[in-house]
Amino acid sequence: MTSSARAMDITIPQRRIPSFATAAADVPWVPIGDGKAVKPLRFFREHRGYVGLLRVDAGVLVPWHRHTGEVHAFNLEGWRELDTGERIGPGGYVYEPPGNVDSWRAVGDEPVVVLVVVRGAVEHLDQAGAVTQRHDAASLHEL
Repeated sequence: MTSSARAMDITIPQRRIPSFATAAADVPWVPIGDGKAVKPLRFFREHRGYVGLLRVDAGVLVPWHRHTGEVHAFNLEGWRELDTGERIGPGGYVYEPPGNVDSWRAVGDEPVVVLVVVRGAVEHLDQAGAVTQRHDAASLHEL
């Protein structure tokens, strides 16, 4: 037992559920559109979502899209401007609830890299609000 475990006075079970570590450098960037790529790090069971890195080149627009589940997005590099005009830079965090519809653009001279936890699907929308493309864990896993 470690000293921190002793300090908390807990019992560590003999049989532990294994952790899974992924070296992001070993995972390739997968193109998902002009100036956009994803690096999937972990897929949730039953295609319920995924964790990954999203890279968007400087100046590229991420057009209107809807989230069917919640999204947690933590900016690692670069800046993005949300459709509200708010700018999110390195260390910034955005929570997007299920049903959220938004758009954003990579601003500045460098690509934006965002760590995302996505539940459900991302549905890309046309001007009338119709779904033109859908990304989810299953479709990304096939790429």
